[in-house]
Amino acid sequence: MAYSKLSRDASSRKALFRDLVTDLFLYERIQTTEAKAKELRPIAEKLITLAKRGDLHARRQVAAFVRRESIAAGEQDAIQKLFSELATRYSERPGGYTRILKLGPRRGDAAPMVYLELVDRA
Repeated sequence: MAYSKLSRDASSRKALFRDLVTDLFLYERIQTTEAKAKELRPIAEKLITLAKRGDLHARRQVAAFVRRESIAAGEQDAIQKLFSELATRYSERPGGYTRILKLGPRRGDAAPMVYLELVDRA
């Protein structure tokens, strides 16, 4: 297979990626392991490309995957932020919306840790 299973079954893996991509859109930078970041990157890129399209079908496709969470009460949730802020930010960019910055090994188990962040963030 062309993807890493990350020692999880399909439903757990999908839930993990849903949580990670939601946090990536909310905070624009997350710290995770290198394997998870490499698997999450194409998912995030596809969702941003859908948001750039901006029609109702794209919004429903994104809403089927991204969780409806916000940083604080009364603020816009991850889907609203993706369509209002991130889609306009990357409207002229043809791809490559994320970058991986290596941090070094994690203290407990020496897993390689990275930052996965959106490019051109404030």
